Amino acid sequence: MRHHNANRKLKRKKNQRLALLRSLARELFLRGKITTTEAKAKEVRPFAEKLITNAKGATLASRRLVSGRMGNNVIVGKLVDVIAKKYADRKGGYIRIIKMNQRPSDASKMAVVELV
Repeated sequence: MRHHNANRKLKRKKNQRLALLRSLARELFLRGKITTTEAKAKEVRPFAEKLITNAKGATLASRRLVSGRMGNNVIVGKLVDVIAKKYADRKGGYIRIIKMNQRPSDASKMAVVELV
């Protein structure tokens, strides 16, 4: 039984999965929009939304929390100074997932993840 195992494994071990989520979130924050598989998109949404919510505090503690999750100070600066201020009056739902056609090579379900 899979009680309390809500996250997707994505055929990776824990540290590889965390590295994948970090890199997807980093590219999302840098570019504003990424294309990935639907399963990865559904996994990166709560990860990135929690980072934005923490960054909205704009305190040193919240900056350190985000830095610990992301590991890149350039991204943390942009997240706290630019992206979090953009969503200051918004309660949640910072990210939109749009489903696309299947990938031709292996028929994987694809999705576009973008900041609202």
